[in-house]
Amino acid sequence: MNESIKAVTELANGWLQVKVPLPFSLKWVNAYLLPEENGWTLIDPGLHTNETEHFWLAVMSEYEIRWQDIRTIVVTHHHPDHFGMAGWFQQRTDATVYLSQVALDSANRLWSEHEAFSDELTEAFLMHGMAPELTEDMREHMRGFREKVSPQPADLSILQPGGTFGMGGVEWNVLMGEGHAPGHLIFYDSVSGWLLCGDQILPDISPNIGWMPGGDPDPLGSFLNSLQEMLPLEVKMVFPGHRDPFSLFRQRIEELIDHHEHRLMKMAEIIGNEDKSAFEVCELLFSPRLRNNAHQLRFALAETIAHLIRMERRGIVIRLESESSPEGLSRIRYRLTV
Repeated sequence: MNESIKAVTELANGWLQVKVPLPFSLKWVNAYLLPEENGWTLIDPGLHTNETEHFWLAVMSEYEIRWQDIRTIVVTHHHPDHFGMAGWFQQRTDATVYLSQVALDSANRLWSEHEAFSDELTEAFLMHGMAPELTEDMREHMRGFREKVSPQPADLSILQPGGTFGMGGVEWNVLMGEGHAPGHLIFYDSVSGWLLCGDQILPDISPNIGWMPGGDPDPLGSFLNSLQEMLPLEVKMVFPGHRDPFSLFRQRIEELIDHHEHRLMKMAEIIGNEDKSAFEVCELLFSPRLRNNAHQLRFALAETIAHLIRMERRGIVIRLESESSPEGLSRIRYRLTV
């Protein structure tokens, strides 16, 4: 059987779960095709690479989906593994792309032609103790994503949280999740109990909760608050951005909250009696081998900083900022309060 076709699962109500390949450890991202009266709605089409182009062509051929049959494209959040193919599809289908205003602003900041975010993030990581010899690797890693989200969609419509949006024959409640990505869209149907949640709630793995300069000042706090706000929903089936659909909604939320509480305690143990930078904590928490993988280091260091900020806001640590270095950067370290 063709590998592309093996990656497609036929779900209830004619939905297609399409496991779009990724060149990362996650292996795939879930796109969903929802049948409409006159075509399909496509959710989160994946990262733009030559492989994903060929993959989608094979899937569309097997299921006899023509370009003009894709009428609507929905992007839950701006991360490249969800947003990347939206413009490629739009150029071929003339479909409207829907996302939140915050997600659009984030995409423009990160992926525009003259973006400054790669430098801003690298400088912030250096302030948090990243080894200077990793500077160029991190900067080039971030800049390398631009081609994987190009071309970017042009005809965009904004979805507002608190409203509704029709797709797949259902009028979905539009919710917003924070922490993993600014302006992350979530779709909930109270009748069926179905939840389309992107990366806000994932089975088996924890969504990356990373701090970024100029973004949410406390992303872990926002994520935990978002989970608490979602707990009352009567959910029977969750359709996530990674891994397979699952039903244990409240159990998974409680597991994620517990995971981050244990992470905070573990980091307090790591800091111990010595002041430490986020980079030092990151290497002790994860692995020094991350120095050889800028992609994984970015996730790990951004998540470490997010947890340290949450610890600071809870009064577990205090932030210490040194005088500027010869490179003009101040250095940030953390100390336990007791």
